[in-house]
Amino acid sequence: MKRAPLYLLALIVVIGFIMLGRWQLQRAAYKDALIAQSQSVLERRAPVALAAASDVDAHDFTWVAGAGRFLSRPALLLDNQTRSGQHGVRVYRLFQASGAQRPLLVELGWRPLPPQRTLPNEPVLYGGYRLQGLLAPPPSAGFAMGMADQPQPDGSHLLTRIDVDALAKSLALPAGIAPRVLRLDPAMRLGYVRDLDVLSNTLPPSRHRGYAVQWFAMAAALAAIALYFLFRRKPE
Repeated sequence: MKRAPLYLLALIVVIGFIMLGRWQLQRAAYKDALIAQSQSVLERRAPVALAAASDVDAHDFTWVAGAGRFLSRPALLLDNQTRSGQHGVRVYRLFQASGAQRPLLVELGWRPLPPQRTLPNEPVLYGGYRLQGLLAPPPSAGFAMGMADQPQPDGSHLLTRIDVDALAKSLALPAGIAPRVLRLDPAMRLGYVRDLDVLSNTLPPSRHRGYAVQWFAMAAALAAIALYFLFRRKPE
């Protein structure tokens, strides 16, 4: 059986394709659940106290409202954020809700970047504010590669992903940062253009299912080719 190693390799690749297809289906199911849960919260919009909800190490969605103040810390700009085909950044600032133990990140919205990628100059927000919006997990980071936080000359921080533990160390916040971010109600007259799409800048479930079909099709095609050569009749 001179071809035995080739058949073994084909089997390994087929199994790999199947596993990748299953992973894509799992991602689709996970995102379907995220959409369903967020829509349920947005339909009710029964506000929970921001201070109480932000201190909970939860990974789901909560509609919140509460007062507090923005900290005099640098603006945090999440890079590689697209809207209507245009590249830009999502702007975050730290907010200390009255009565909360830890500050949390508040998404102020999206700002476009010019071709030369000059970062926007973010004004400091003084005084007290009453905020409302969707408390949600941070945006999906995908595969974490390279530095997550790049301090800029103007004092702002350019982020490739949101890692609240790393940010707490970088910004010298011994109490840490709340695990969820506050996505401001778009109706509030504060910040920039924004929405409450929980899957912005990431693949929708339908794309994951489409990729799963492709992986399964490749597995089936390779298996069929291998079986053909394995069982074909040799010439007399």
